[in-house]
Amino acid sequence: MALVLSVFEQGFIYAIMALGMYITYKILDFPDMTVDGSFPMGAAITAILISRGMNAAITLPICFVAGGVVGVITGLIHVKLKVRDLLSGIIMMTALYSVNLTIAGRANVPIYNMNTIFDNDFINGIMPTVLKPFQTVIIVTIIAVLTKYILDAYMATKSGFLLRAVGDNDTLVTSLGVDKGMVKIVGLAIANGLVALSGCIFAQQQRFFDISIGTGTAVIGLASVIIGTSLLKKVSFLRITSSVVIGSIIYKACVAAAVRLGLPSTYMKFVTSALFLLILVFSMEKNGRNNTKAGKNVSK
Repeated sequence: MALVLSVFEQGFIYAIMALGMYITYKILDFPDMTVDGSFPMGAAITAILISRGMNAAITLPICFVAGGVVGVITGLIHVKLKVRDLLSGIIMMTALYSVNLTIAGRANVPIYNMNTIFDNDFINGIMPTVLKPFQTVIIVTIIAVLTKYILDAYMATKSGFLLRAVGDNDTLVTSLGVDKGMVKIVGLAIANGLVALSGCIFAQQQRFFDISIGTGTAVIGLASVIIGTSLLKKVSFLRITSSVVIGSIIYKACVAAAVRLGLPSTYMKFVTSALFLLILVFSMEKNGRNNTKAGKNVSK
């Protein structure tokens, strides 16, 4: 039971990050490596604020805004300085390593005895005794689902439609008199805001910040997006954001299964990379088969 709860807890936490990766990878077609820095930045800000007595709930919007600022800077480097998208993200990811160390003051900040959004007087008071073992997973599920529906609502606005359009056909956006560069910057801001929010929740669930927790964030996010969008592509009643959330849970379940089989923790990054490679190859082969079938149908 503990393993299942852990899968859902971390699955939903990383799902928020994966929603951000969905914006950059699927919508903007922007390989944003900034996330490897904005995820631990959210954790660093959270750990330092909570350790100084700030209400844990307030750290959520603060981290989202901080991540948004980082996304804006990445966008400005790409749009205004004409740096390639991948390099823009790498530059910010590298810079954020030092920024995160400066924010935290050291490489590791524990918050074991502090109140978090999962453990405080208010939550402990309203949570029924029978649900106490599921307290963390209930709270993180609520946050992830709310985040998903808020993102869905945004994507249905004019700004959201422009965001999708700039990824599909930026010439069309320009013809409408809209600055496509500004739309990209907005998308990167929202994406990195979600990633930093995920880092904030992760730090509170794990009760510590460590400078290394951002390593491989982009891989985890991309794997979650690809799993969800590939496996659930034909499930018409599911929104794509729902598929991404489910994909994150499936991914964490696969990693947990590897741990359960007795694989040492030192191999976790290797497992993460290998699993992502398998998912990527499977996705490419599946798309190749679909394109072949489509070509045959056209020829007929």
